[in-house]
Amino acid sequence: MTKNQEPLKRAILNPATEETLARVKDAGEKEVNSAVSLAKKTFPLWASKSPAERAGLLFAWANLIEENSARLAHLESQNTGKPLKLSQDGDLPFAVDNLRFFASSARVSETPASAEYATGYMSFLKREPIGPVALITPWNYPLMMAIWKLAPALAAGNSCVIKPAELTPLTTLEIAKLALQAGIPEGVINVVLGGEETGKLLTSRPEIKMISFTGDTSTGRKIMSQAAPTVKRAHLELGGKAPFIVFEDADLSAAIQGAVVASFVNAGQDCTAATRLYVHKKVFDRFTADFVRETKKIKLGLFDDPQTDMGPLISEEHRDRVEGFLERAKNIKILLGGNRPSHLKRGFFLSPTIILNAEQKSELVQKEIFGPVVCLLPFKDEAEAIQLSNDIEYGLAASLWTANTQRALRVSSALRFGTVWINDHLPLTSETPHGGFNQSGFGKDLSRMALEEYTVIKHIMADMTGDIRKPWHYTVFGKK
Repeated sequence: MTKNQEPLKRAILNPATEETLARVKDAGEKEVNSAVSLAKKTFPLWASKSPAERAGLLFAWANLIEENSARLAHLESQNTGKPLKLSQDGDLPFAVDNLRFFASSARVSETPASAEYATGYMSFLKREPIGPVALITPWNYPLMMAIWKLAPALAAGNSCVIKPAELTPLTTLEIAKLALQAGIPEGVINVVLGGEETGKLLTSRPEIKMISFTGDTSTGRKIMSQAAPTVKRAHLELGGKAPFIVFEDADLSAAIQGAVVASFVNAGQDCTAATRLYVHKKVFDRFTADFVRETKKIKLGLFDDPQTDMGPLISEEHRDRVEGFLERAKNIKILLGGNRPSHLKRGFFLSPTIILNAEQKSELVQKEIFGPVVCLLPFKDEAEAIQLSNDIEYGLAASLWTANTQRALRVSSALRFGTVWINDHLPLTSETPHGGFNQSGFGKDLSRMALEEYTVIKHIMADMTGDIRKPWHYTVFGKK
């Protein structure tokens, strides 16, 4: 937006009913500048707190989120349309656990031991916070992703400006209020609302020292270019197109159940979702028939109906985008779905869709659809399974299903993805890193590696002798 342009007033919808939940105003230049200035002002205060002090405040915040988890889960599902059981039993507990994990990690420093690498000198390393950081989160898991970024950034001692996705800001605003109640000083966490224009205003500010972004790859490229003029650090968790490889010796019943969940959880709006099911030709027909049968059991509906397994897509625009892939596809066979469910008259619903005969080079197989659309593809042997799986610009997550331990180790090593599951797909933990290869980005969420993302290493070297006539000096200046 231009300097004098009025910020956009935006309606926040329930995507299942199309009803307006709230109205918010996008942050303009004035609001973004104010948030960044406050983050800059409070950074020294927060960074100077001891790890124990920061940990105590983060634990208090986690406790408040847990106490309010029923309310937050309800709001999260209202704003995203996802089933309440997904928010209540999955997103909220994981977010609380993640916050507590990083609160604990703040007190454990892992750097090499101090040592005398040059005669008469002691060297030691320390990790320091980077400064004010910009956090930009997606709409598919708004609360959980906010914690994934805020927790390590704050634990490391950084102040934050967080911009939730323009469609799903409500729970981020709520947990920011709870942070103040927990005693985290005002200005350490700053929330700005808006879309791409607000994001540009935020990422271009020279006071921001790092940008952490989760979202699609095309937006990640833009953010890299926006970070370049001021040489900001960038941490990008981008798109995915996960292969799901089923070998002939796999437990097919387990693989089919795993595929249903991995493909259609959160309506397929998950960067680690199984979108390319590569199945050995010997079991392809059986797997296909059973997979279609089990997928038919998925119940679409409103978030607060306990029978609902899958909700709507996030917006009408996004549903149109997903349907565009199906409309452009040629010579495919739609085994199931591909339509809007007739019994749901409102909302941005799309039925679970299973596709046969998609070409490996087609956009259905190569591009991230981010919806309930999955392609079934046969393979003849292990080498082909690896080749087809790696034949993609992304590299976020993959899984393989086999009873052969040696094969599992060989294939997992050959797959070029940041996470490879064996006989499962989707589970993550706070202790293990999450991030991709190739155009799925760089940097890690979760684990101590995420904490390190939000720090910079400083080398401190101290003279231990007090003698100015050191061998090093003489060597440099050629004295004898």
